Amino acid sequence: MQFEEIDYEVADRILTITLDRPEQLNAMTPVMGEELVAAFDAADADDSVRAIILTGRGRGFCAGADLSRGPNAFARNADRPVGEHRDEGGLVTLRMFDCMKPIIAAVNGPAVGFGAAVTLAADIRMASDQARFGFVHARRGIVMEAASSWFLPRIVGIGQATEWVFSGRVFGADEALAGGLIRSVHAHGELLAAARTLAHEIADNTSALSVALSRQMMWKLLGADHPMEGHKLDSRGVDALGRLSDSKEGVASFLDRRLPKFTLRPSQDMPDFYPWWTPRKFE
Repeated sequence: MQFEEIDYEVADRILTITLDRPEQLNAMTPVMGEELVAAFDAADADDSVRAIILTGRGRGFCAGADLSRGPNAFARNADRPVGEHRDEGGLVTLRMFDCMKPIIAAVNGPAVGFGAAVTLAADIRMASDQARFGFVHARRGIVMEAASSWFLPRIVGIGQATEWVFSGRVFGADEALAGGLIRSVHAHGELLAAARTLAHEIADNTSALSVALSRQMMWKLLGADHPMEGHKLDSRGVDALGRLSDSKEGVASFLDRRLPKFTLRPSQDMPDFYPWWTPRKFE
């Protein structure tokens, strides 16, 4: 699959999406945003993809929005009434939120603004020892983007989130690890290998259908006000998947002490109650 500003490569059931504007430290443009949404669409439609790694080309992960327009960089939609514009970064993270495949962000270098925000919609974040993070929006005179106001406090807690956002300072991988933003820090040259090892741990041992449904259960239940909502959804999921072939294969492979051979496909075999949530419309 060919794109202009990202690279899309599937190898051994792992899709690697690489932000590909290295001379601009992979700064985000509207084209990149559209291509990222298209890439996640393609990943969901391709049952050969079991996990997704998101990373950057060159020495940066993503330097945030492309500011080459100068002082009017954030005023591209000034001819519209306030409230009618959709943040391109948010369209990307909302698409990631609904993705059926697990997403690993492999942060290889500086990740600021949108670059930091987009990692929040990944399920797992890993970083190079050369990575740096910054929710710098207040230093640019704007507010948080890409739905990071929803994601960040849920990942690191409100206290840590407010400190990073209010100061807008850039911080290193060790602080990101201590603050709960990332899972692990790796030597720069070992980051992608570590991400692929983790991706294969998922791809080689689990049912694609189980992972897809579990991913949506966890993300969509983050706003539930009582564990009863989780119990009701868990019950439906176990009941529905327990009747299917992957469940039978999972038990048989365990009893036989062999690797499972799962065959069900998220693109076609999701249970009838999926999706159970009401899509939110932008107003």
